[in-house]
Amino acid sequence: MSLPSPSAAPSAAIPQHVPAPGPAPATPFPADTVLEHDPANFVRRYTPAASPQPYDQRAYAPGFPAERPAAPLFLPVVDLDTGGAVAVEVIAGGASPAATDVAGTVNGVLAAAREEALLPLVLPIPAAAVAGGSAGLAPLHEAMRMRGRRPREVILAIEGDPVPAERTALLSGIDGLRAVGYLIAFAGLGTAALPLDLLADASPYVVALSADLVARGPRDPRRGALAESLVRLARGVGAHVLAPGVRDETQLAAVRGWGIRLAQGPLLAPSDWRPSHGYNRVHVPLPVPEATASTAALGPRVQELLLPAVTLPAESTAEEVVAVLSAEPSITSVVLVDEYQRPQGSIDRSRFLLFMAGAYGHALHAKKPAGRLADTAKIVAKTTPVIAAMQVAGRDNARVYDDLVVVDEVGRCMGVVRVGDLLRHAADLRPAR
Repeated sequence: MSLPSPSAAPSAAIPQHVPAPGPAPATPFPADTVLEHDPANFVRRYTPAASPQPYDQRAYAPGFPAERPAAPLFLPVVDLDTGGAVAVEVIAGGASPAATDVAGTVNGVLAAAREEALLPLVLPIPAAAVAGGSAGLAPLHEAMRMRGRRPREVILAIEGDPVPAERTALLSGIDGLRAVGYLIAFAGLGTAALPLDLLADASPYVVALSADLVARGPRDPRRGALAESLVRLARGVGAHVLAPGVRDETQLAAVRGWGIRLAQGPLLAPSDWRPSHGYNRVHVPLPVPEATASTAALGPRVQELLLPAVTLPAESTAEEVVAVLSAEPSITSVVLVDEYQRPQGSIDRSRFLLFMAGAYGHALHAKKPAGRLADTAKIVAKTTPVIAAMQVAGRDNARVYDDLVVVDEVGRCMGVVRVGDLLRHAADLRPAR
């Protein structure tokens, strides 16, 4: 997988241009180029470009892009497999997801030209501007033409919350941009109010996750699961996935685990990185080692194998238990609980019905508490792995196949786990030969 490369992109064999200290020299495409008509020809009048502004790491803040500084920011898009910068995102003054015009996008084109950025560009563009039609996009096309940029070298990252009433207009605007040659991306996936079916209709080239999701996902299993599902969705619609704002190796390991290859962040690029420096390769830390074999061999937690438990009050009679077991043949056990739903005993179906079916069994036990025929419940916490749960099941040879009762942090019954399910998952843990 690779992003499109401009035909004039620098290679390793071609020395890169590094600006010398002192005033910045005149650039081929300054912002204030003036064309004057001469009887013989056109004459270009050049003026020196402004000095580069310092790199601002606020761009990588978890809440980014809520506030954007006026100085242009250049954020390299890094291929984690090679360490190469395959594109550069340019965020210039005036860029805002809430904007309705392309002023910020145009400023990004001009800033990239002043910086002599030859890599493909990633430019933010407001969703409202795309939905506004071709007239509002004319300044962008003109800036691209004046700076000698080809649309197929530019990825327009749509930002902001699309208005449902403008969905058709947005898709029409995307089709128009794609017809010109631009590549389309969506930014902020995971926290933006972006209908997921819009991705299927728009068929973006790149999908950028929310920086907040990347920051919190590694330490929050729920957000981590959300990130994994979004990555699978993006792959399903044929889009590459970009993880912005990677700040530490924990986040990098999580991004790799989610299957993401493109990333941005201060961990990958120095704070003073700029395209004109010619350093298109960055250091990518090695991935965090996977879990050791001893830990991985314990299997999933019993919470993943949980089945609903049939519970009755601890003072229930044996006749009430018989009625429950007779109503549904699939019930393998009944858990007797107190008023706080804490297990007080477990009744195995086979042994209990054998007691009741014996000589005088019904007469002796029907009207008496069922707890007299109950066994001590085999209790496991919800975080217990499969192998440890099997050890609990095997402690009593006479009750090896009794259901295990799963409890939460305060001892309340959450459900049961059948030993047969534990055996199947334990068999899957055996290494293939």
